[in-house]
Amino acid sequence: MSLTFRNYSVMDRLKHLLDQIDHRGYKAYKQIQGDYQFPDFLLRIDHVQGDPFADPSRCRIFINSDTIKLDQGLYANRIRCVALEDYLGRSFATAIQQHVKGRRGSGKSGEMEIVSYGQQVLERNAVLVREGAVELRIQLALPADGRSVNAQQAKVMLFDELVNVVRAILHSLQDDSDSLQRHVDSVEDQQFLRKQLASKGLLAFVADGAILPRVSGIDDRPLDRAVPFCAPDSLSVELDRLHAEPLRGLGIAKGITLIVGGGYHGKSTLLHAIERGVYDHIPGDGREGVVTDPGAFKIRAEDGRAITGVDISPFINNLPQGKDTRRFSTQNASGSTSQAANIIEALASGAKTLLIDEDTSATNFMIRDERMQALVAKDKEPITPLVQRIQDLYKNNGISVVLVMGGSGDYFGVADAVIMMDNYIPKDVTNTAKALAQAAVPQKVAKMDIQAHIRVPRPRCLSAELHQGKDKIQTFGTRTLRYGRQEVELSRVEQLVDAAQLRAIGYLIRHFGEHFSQQKVDLVEGLAMALDEVESHGLDQITPFIVGTLAMPRIQELVAVVNRMRGLELNDLP
Repeated sequence: MSLTFRNYSVMDRLKHLLDQIDHRGYKAYKQIQGDYQFPDFLLRIDHVQGDPFADPSRCRIFINSDTIKLDQGLYANRIRCVALEDYLGRSFATAIQQHVKGRRGSGKSGEMEIVSYGQQVLERNAVLVREGAVELRIQLALPADGRSVNAQQAKVMLFDELVNVVRAILHSLQDDSDSLQRHVDSVEDQQFLRKQLASKGLLAFVADGAILPRVSGIDDRPLDRAVPFCAPDSLSVELDRLHAEPLRGLGIAKGITLIVGGGYHGKSTLLHAIERGVYDHIPGDGREGVVTDPGAFKIRAEDGRAITGVDISPFINNLPQGKDTRRFSTQNASGSTSQAANIIEALASGAKTLLIDEDTSATNFMIRDERMQALVAKDKEPITPLVQRIQDLYKNNGISVVLVMGGSGDYFGVADAVIMMDNYIPKDVTNTAKALAQAAVPQKVAKMDIQAHIRVPRPRCLSAELHQGKDKIQTFGTRTLRYGRQEVELSRVEQLVDAAQLRAIGYLIRHFGEHFSQQKVDLVEGLAMALDEVESHGLDQITPFIVGTLAMPRIQELVAVVNRMRGLELNDLP
């Protein structure tokens, strides 16, 4: 992306154009599309909105490598480059808050924004670094009076505020280079920690000193004055880092791990940190030392979700009226059928670690005590509860489970490790739990048979077309995807952490439908092919025009979204 700016229009031409269209109809702004050279950067106006109430204009800023002067070590590999791009995007967002006035006129006039950033470091297309040159993708809401051009405010926005924002970034890189270095090194360290898990037989690691509690359910920042995490000696391990001293912490081994404890003592908080450990976090988040198997998936009950052609028979069979559970479909799943489907779908997507919290699970899917078994005969109960399947999951299928339980000791006898949270401090109570479980008589059930049934989607159900010739892909946070004529409810897909991921998923589904579905491949296989293409060639492969609002999703969430589409249709297979 090395650029020379000699042949581009100077910024004075932009001033002249703005003066010419002042007070004309808003569509006159279309005339300023193009490239304009500023002292420190090139501004490319790719698309101008047609109305002050429409989506903002799409622009790009190119900063030459000679101007920004980034040390080559900061982008020496893909991990470091992603971290560098993340840092630059956050810096731009901060500079906007400091130097841009914001709304001034009709609609969103005067607003300038880059994609929003959370606590996780994700691969995005908002900022791209290539050979030391930088491309930033932003949205500008060009100022209007009513539905007329306000050129004077547009000049303030472009020639004062935007220039000051870019200069602020350049100065901050020079004045606080240590912060940038820490950011990039921290992300690379987290990746290095995660890569050590498999070789040490671990599915997760939680470092001593980690801050796990969050401000609230809607604020993912660390809670002030929270109790720092400290692993018990019996479960502690040490992992190396590339840029700092080794870390001691809790090592959660592959197998069945139970997290127990009283209410409000930190059970779900620990599980939540583990589920977010599939992502890297910014320095100061408190979870930089929490890393998890990258394919781990959070399982929960999801009443009312759609299920299409999923084999839930390992957990649910012999339903009334002879309903087929080997290719089970419903538009209104129960808690138990949804939880069974969520497990089977997660395994099909490649997950080898399942994370489950009793509080968000269907009780009859989790346990079935002796008194209930005495009252309801086995041949009248179609559900084989997880407690009877969980050891089979690991021993015969290699699937580990981390399970939070606060109200039942039924899992003591099947757990490999039991961790008790006491005022947010973990304690190893495995031996005590095993002793308590000795009196229980284990129930024998048939061996679990998990088969990967091929599910081939019909291409027509993957169309994003809303009206003839017009597609619709719209997101509402991480809760809902509006895809063509469908609305997909996703509030209970808990590891979908950023709206930019969901937006990318929408475009990936369309890309899959247009380029892979005609091959009649299995749903998961085809989605994996589409995702591999994007990971190799970039997120720009899946959009009809350049945007800067996408982030790379995991295959698990991509598959989860398609599985929840109520319009999903499968080809009939023998």
